[in-house]
Amino acid sequence: MQRIKLPALLLSAAMLGALVTACSNNNDGGGASSSSSPSGQSDSSAPSSSASASASADTSDEKVTIKIYYPTADKPELRAIEDAKIARFEAKYPNVTVVPDDWQYNVNEIGPKMAANEAPTFFNTFATEAKMLVEKGWAADITDLWNNYEHKDDINPVLQNQFNLDGKVYGVTQNGYVSEVVINKKMLADKGIALPSYDWTWDDFYNIAQQAADPKKGIAGVAPMAKGNDGGWNWTNFLFEAGGEIQTVADGKVTAAFNSDAGVKALDFYKKLRWEANAVPQDWALDWGGATGAFAQGRAAMVIAGADGPLQQALQAGLKPEDLAVYPMPAAQAGGKHTGVLGGNYLVVNPNASPAEQQAAFNYIVFDYYSDDALVSLEQSIKDLQAKGQYYVPPHMDYYKPDSEYGKKVQDLLAKYDNAYKYDPAEAALLDGKPEAQYNTQEYYGIITNAIQEVFTKKDADAKTLLDNAAQEMQSKYYDAITVQ
Repeated sequence: MQRIKLPALLLSAAMLGALVTACSNNNDGGGASSSSSPSGQSDSSAPSSSASASASADTSDEKVTIKIYYPTADKPELRAIEDAKIARFEAKYPNVTVVPDDWQYNVNEIGPKMAANEAPTFFNTFATEAKMLVEKGWAADITDLWNNYEHKDDINPVLQNQFNLDGKVYGVTQNGYVSEVVINKKMLADKGIALPSYDWTWDDFYNIAQQAADPKKGIAGVAPMAKGNDGGWNWTNFLFEAGGEIQTVADGKVTAAFNSDAGVKALDFYKKLRWEANAVPQDWALDWGGATGAFAQGRAAMVIAGADGPLQQALQAGLKPEDLAVYPMPAAQAGGKHTGVLGGNYLVVNPNASPAEQQAAFNYIVFDYYSDDALVSLEQSIKDLQAKGQYYVPPHMDYYKPDSEYGKKVQDLLAKYDNAYKYDPAEAALLDGKPEAQYNTQEYYGIITNAIQEVFTKKDADAKTLLDNAAQEMQSKYYDAITVQ
């Protein structure tokens, strides 16, 4: 599979429309409805320039109502940003009524939503879902809208290409991430544990996890995800670092490939963390929210995710930026790559919407892209957070090209505020992003989580047997039914 080296500027670019992402929630993740885990959002020239950021010069007077993807109630900062955007959008497009809808994409809910015609006019999703949504007919072909969009060539191709299929466009990128390790430096310092260099290894990771753990006090060295699809998504970082693949595509067929020597090595590493180091939580069945929450609450010294989500939670919980460190995934051995899952967050237009509704939805999605209005809104949000003693944490990757003039504007803005979190370019330079597989990846994540749970439950569990069984299940249930053109 393609591996993408990510320049430092790309990874330090700030997302304009959101204060936390996430698999989420950050992360998109593999089921982490992000994030960060799933999550994401927003740029041209003067405040009036949002006009030039619209999809086309269409000034139709047709009255339409669109239901938009809207932050959940526990993110009032994001809702404030979105409310300001809605007001500006409706002022520019008085024929459009915008109705917020806080449904967050869930792979188990999208089918019923579509069948009942209850899905929003556009909705959020993550990188793994492109082929499935297209094949099910749940993503509108927005190629014509895209081709009429004046900034289409300025969008970050590393992210956007994942929703460009067979020459057509089915979604618009919001932001992205490469999985990293977030470390509570204060917890390590209190135990006299030295931080390694960014060019660290599995051995370094293991030693820190073992030394930081204090099971009697309910403190884990690391909180790996081991519930739902999030567990498989988290573990896949180690599969990639060991040189493994999720699947291979050849001669029109998709074949499971994760039951390789690399897969066994990665699953055995989890086994060592659980039974030899005693470094994972005793209540180890944690999803994205459980793992990042344990980290924020000081019950785990390390967590693996797109960095912005865990950082935001930890800072909200009272930690300071100097208490935290962001590291690339550890290399399997010295001199190896620091490979992490490359994922992203996307907005998809509902194919059941009318042409006028689809146009309005697309206009809304890109309304603040490359707009100085978005910069003004972001700066005001950072100031508001500063007044409350709170922090803004940008994602590492955004919708715009990293070397763009707009990206530089964002960096200049963030540099003005001490409550805007700054990533270390030296760390970012080591990140090695590898895209998620496009065929049945969410199902794969879930099946791998079952294997992880077996390893965490049974000390004598055999990694090879578990992975062979998982591969056979993926093959018979999903891959054998696929014909690649």
